[in-house]
Amino acid sequence: MEVLSSRILLRPADPERSHHFYGTTLGLAVYREFGPPEHPGVVYFLGQGFLEVSGSGDGRSAGAMGIWLQVRDVRAEHGRLTAAGVTITREPRREPWGLIEMWLEDPDGVPIVIVEIPDDHPLRRDQR
Repeated sequence: MEVLSSRILLRPADPERSHHFYGTTLGLAVYREFGPPEHPGVVYFLGQGFLEVSGSGDGRSAGAMGIWLQVRDVRAEHGRLTAAGVTITREPRREPWGLIEMWLEDPDGVPIVIVEIPDDHPLRRDQR
């Protein structure tokens, strides 16, 4: 299999609420919008992939997936997201495997891990 592109598809219980969360609260950049203006689908950039929020669902499948987002400074994002009213389910901390992680959830309960890779972590060396 040669994968040329990929994306995560979300079918939120309340699309408007989810668009606000991902586009405004998290501040993800929009790659493209499609569909009718009154119920648009939106594809957001996720670094090397995409997150498509379109259509709607029952909101019960949130536990079947999660989102992992690497940022430069977890503590700065913690301050920004807390100020925006986002409920943080676990404060930033350095894990035994060396990453600094903070946990939160989207409006439908999809788990999101915000990760910082410290300069001394082996993954950092792999990225250079």
